Amino acid sequence: MAEQVPFDEAIERYDPVLGLEVHVELNTASKMFCGCSTAFGAPPNTQVCPTCLGLPGSLPVVNERAVESAMRIGLALNCSIAPWSRFARKNYFYPDMPKDFQTSQYDEPIAFEGYLDVAVPGMDDDKPATVRVAIERAHMEEDTGKSTHVGGSTGRIHGADYSLVDYNRAGVPLIEIVTKPIEVEPHLAPSVAKAYVTELRELIVALGVSDAHMHQGSMRVDANVSLKPRGASTLGTRTETKNVNSMRSVERAVRYEVERQAAVLDVKGKVIQETRHFHESDGSTTSGRSKEEAEDYRYFPEPDLVPVAPSEDTIEALRKELPEPPLQRRQRLREEWGISQHEMQSLLNAGGLEMVEATIALGTDQANARKWWTGELARHANERGVTLAELPVTAEHVARLVELTNDGSLNDKLARQVIDGVMAGEGGPDDVVKARGLAVVSDDGPLLAAIDIALADQPDVAEKIRAGKVQAAGAIVGAVMKATAGQADAARVRELVLERLAP
Repeated sequence: MAEQVPFDEAIERYDPVLGLEVHVELNTASKMFCGCSTAFGAPPNTQVCPTCLGLPGSLPVVNERAVESAMRIGLALNCSIAPWSRFARKNYFYPDMPKDFQTSQYDEPIAFEGYLDVAVPGMDDDKPATVRVAIERAHMEEDTGKSTHVGGSTGRIHGADYSLVDYNRAGVPLIEIVTKPIEVEPHLAPSVAKAYVTELRELIVALGVSDAHMHQGSMRVDANVSLKPRGASTLGTRTETKNVNSMRSVERAVRYEVERQAAVLDVKGKVIQETRHFHESDGSTTSGRSKEEAEDYRYFPEPDLVPVAPSEDTIEALRKELPEPPLQRRQRLREEWGISQHEMQSLLNAGGLEMVEATIALGTDQANARKWWTGELARHANERGVTLAELPVTAEHVARLVELTNDGSLNDKLARQVIDGVMAGEGGPDDVVKARGLAVVSDDGPLLAAIDIALADQPDVAEKIRAGKVQAAGAIVGAVMKATAGQADAARVRELVLERLAP
């Protein structure tokens, strides 16, 4: 049996149906049901207590801030907020669950029946398709601990020499956002998955309820994929690819599962309902474990927690604080900045929308703000494996850098060196310019001296310029720039060269 069918062939015979489950860690100071810190990166098992370890006699207390954050997310997703909801125990054994059950919400979630409109790039970049993704529910729960499998080549339990468990993350507040089945034009399925996660992440960040750093696991995606014969109404058997940690990877995981499942169905095979692991190295998925149904978890109401019953006044107060929806915000900024959809998409791909907007708010023109954030700074971010917001460079730094280039104190080459200095912790742009002596040389005296040396070294070029071939001045300008380590004012050098050789 072939392992995969090319995607374009697969969608000729099958319609993909998606379901996306997104887990978002909330940025509360303490855990969901106890007072332990949620700070990322602490030494293993230093942020635990009897409650989050599930020790006998300990009792949970609901984190009020987490409940408010859950309602903000629900409202932003156009959901109804339940006037009465409660927690349940989801029972299963796994080493990273110290209580042997997860406190979650089952049949009574805090938010339900919503939607999120997402823009999906089409054939015409300036006219993306808008797809409405229906939200089934958004419910509160606690995160699990983190297992580290040592030894072996895959980082997974199979083949490992031993495993370690860090319970610092156990009990961190989570919101799980579950879509209804997503059925779109088959060729759009991977793109819709990526666009939805991208839009959702932007919304979460705008709400201020999570940093949504996918590479740190504070936002994770489970991608459910099934295929049904073209035109059929009955859904196929789904697989669930767990813990996908980037927008691009979500797209790749969906595409791979469509190709893999099509190969199974083409030979009358049976798709197994299971969880699967995604591999960043080649975009493939591999089998995990058979997927439990809800009844396998033996849900029952949590006896140690009271129901959550927000007042209508509380809900309406939170609704009034909601930020502008991301799709509307982007459309507004596009019009204000006068940029194309393609340019906006490039900005989003670089993760620089907020940084560019903040820089423009400081008086920088949008072209220069976009140039530095999506160019040199995006390169630094890629090299470090971080987002633009995580770089040690601020909107204020970029705004000042643009001022210095606009007034002629710096050229682009020197500005890039200034960025290197800021990145190295040498201070702001002015500090780096002073410490490294990077200001542009615009005084005519030193420039004329350098020009005379360059003309003496290249007499043939000097003759061409005297003969009226002014484009040849570029060679002299280049020589002067080299002699001054890039610190000469190139425009002024050109002027002086032409003056020097004027007939």
